Amino acid sequence: MRLVEEKVKKYLDKINKENGKMKAFLHLNEQVLGEARVIDEKIAKGGKKGKLYGYVIGVKSNINVKGLICNCASKTLENYKAPYDATVIEKIRAEDGVIIGMTNMDEFAAGSSGENSAFGCAINPKSSRRVPGGSSSGSASAVAADFCDVALGSDTGCSIRTPASNCGIIGVKPSYGLVSRYGLIDLSMSLDQIGPLAKNVEDAALLLEVIRGKDERDAKTFESSPIKVGDLKKAKVGILKIKNVDKRIQKIVNDKIELLKNKYGWSAEEVEINHIDLAVQTYYPLVYAEFFSGTRRFDGRRYGKKIEDSCGPEVLRRILGGGEITKEEFSGRYYKKALEIKEIIREEFEKVFEEYDCILSPVVPGIPWKVGEGLEMKPEDVYAYDACTIPANLAGICAMSIPAGVIKEEGEEIPIGLQIMCGKGQESKMFSIAKKLELIS
Repeated sequence: MRLVEEKVKKYLDKINKENGKMKAFLHLNEQVLGEARVIDEKIAKGGKKGKLYGYVIGVKSNINVKGLICNCASKTLENYKAPYDATVIEKIRAEDGVIIGMTNMDEFAAGSSGENSAFGCAINPKSSRRVPGGSSSGSASAVAADFCDVALGSDTGCSIRTPASNCGIIGVKPSYGLVSRYGLIDLSMSLDQIGPLAKNVEDAALLLEVIRGKDERDAKTFESSPIKVGDLKKAKVGILKIKNVDKRIQKIVNDKIELLKNKYGWSAEEVEINHIDLAVQTYYPLVYAEFFSGTRRFDGRRYGKKIEDSCGPEVLRRILGGGEITKEEFSGRYYKKALEIKEIIREEFEKVFEEYDCILSPVVPGIPWKVGEGLEMKPEDVYAYDACTIPANLAGICAMSIPAGVIKEEGEEIPIGLQIMCGKGQESKMFSIAKKLELIS
């Protein structure tokens, strides 16, 4: 029986027929059928099945997979082949997961819509005229289009949860340090985390369980308990209201919380996080400065082309902004101030989690805009779209998006996600809460 090989063939057939339009994948693994065959033969001979046996996985194009093109959706690294496997890929392979290809994204993860890819915006399978969200646009699109079972993305301020919300799937940003960043071409070293996108809570939890763990190659990683989806009997829920959220989205979130209270008898009340209104203003100086520092290696001598000569406008904006922030005459003033506010926000979340099991909020403040519109919007208006998600990255806590409902507009049903946030290292509790929400119709 060739379970994995046959499954891969079905996915490849669907991708070959539809990906030209969808633009979810940028590069396919030419060895994937052979890799699947090896796994099937091992199992046929009585070998032990890994935790990811039977799972076909897409990988965001900023995570190194040996031999595959890891171009960050940029002309700068257009033909760059990864020379090694990232830690998360090593762990996936060790558990019999199969990598089918590399997914589209905002260039160098700089964006929240998918429109900033040098190779064209991935299509949102659930709302084709609207952006899938980014920067993990291709990973969300691939899962929602049924091109793979699950996918990996990276999340700096919204980049897994926003596309998951827009495409009607599950998306998880782990606690900072839960998953190794070794092999990730990150946007911001102090904020980024690799995480799963999936069709259901159980699959997302399984993939995160496989990739989590301490790694000597990433000093920020920590030891953690196994991730399990339990049957949580009781929980106290904090409801976080964020300014300028579309009333239709807030109603969907409120209605879902009411169902949660009525079905399980959980308590829920509004909470406040001091200084959360400064999250966006705190986030971008950190990202600009760290991105500028990280891109100095793309000088045209070691990797591909010089980034300033080959990147798109959003990447260039962040490089130039980061260059200004880090000028010697400022002595790190803006970066240090942002770090101070980041720490205050982290402490405020810790206080809330002393009393509440989770915090629920919208994932996005508005419905996704139509493809192309984001390129005409003012940067500050685009950045404001991340207001609901950025706080979790600043606090270093775990957060996820789970489908909550749809908004009907112009003949389309636009998916809307609900965000669950829990304390650092509390992924099992977060998934247990998500499972309860998933069971509510």
